[in-house]
Amino acid sequence: MNDTASLTRSVAPLCNMIAPVRTALVIIDVQVDFGAPDGHYGKIGCDLRRVQPAIDRMAELQDAAQRAGVFTVFVRLETGPTTDSPAARERRIRTSTDGGARPCLADTPGTGYYRLFPRAGDVEVVKCRYSSFVNTNMEFVLKARPSLDTLVVCGLTTECCVETTVRDAFVRDYHVFLPRDASASYRADMHDVSVDVMGQFFATVTTTAEVTSCWKAARA
Repeated sequence: MNDTASLTRSVAPLCNMIAPVRTALVIIDVQVDFGAPDGHYGKIGCDLRRVQPAIDRMAELQDAAQRAGVFTVFVRLETGPTTDSPAARERRIRTSTDGGARPCLADTPGTGYYRLFPRAGDVEVVKCRYSSFVNTNMEFVLKARPSLDTLVVCGLTTECCVETTVRDAFVRDYHVFLPRDASASYRADMHDVSVDVMGQFFATVTTTAEVTSCWKAARA
C-alpha cells in the first residue's frame, strides 16, 4: 500500500492549502442505516467496528471547522422507487436484490443523522445517488461562496459515496483533501484500496490531526 498520507508533507504547506477562507468540510452519509447497530447495515451483519472511530474523527473535524469558520456541508442519502435510476433498478433485478430492504428509504428513521448533526450555519444537501453532486444542489451551494476552491471530504462509506464524491469534486476542479481516518468501510481492505486510489489520482490524503491542527492555528 502506498504511503499516500505523506503527500501532504511533500508539497506546499498543508495549512495554506486548506485555509478556512477557501475550504469547505463535506460530511457524507453519517446516517442511522449506515452507522447504527440497529440500522440497515448493522442488522444485516456488516462489521461496524471501523465506523465508530471514524465518526469520532469526523466530530473532531466538525468542531474544528466550526471554531475556525470553515463552511460545513452535511450530505444525506434518501432512496426510493421514484428517484432510483433505471440502471440501479435493473442492477437490483439482475442481482436478485430487488425485493429486499434498502438503506435510507425516504421518510424512514434510517435516513436520520447518526451521532453527528448539522449546526447553525451548516448547509444540508440531500442526494439520491452515490455522488453528492449528481441531481443535487451541491454545486450551487459551493459556488454561492466564490472563495471556495477546496474540499475536505469525510464520511461513509469510503469506497462508495465518499470516493464517488471525491472523484466528482476533482473533475469539477476542486482541490480535494481526504483525512483517511475520518472515513470508514465495513471491510478494511476496501477502505485501504479506496484511499490509495483516491490518493493516487483525485485527492491529497491526510489525517484528522493534521487538518484540525491547521484550523486551530488559523484561529490563533
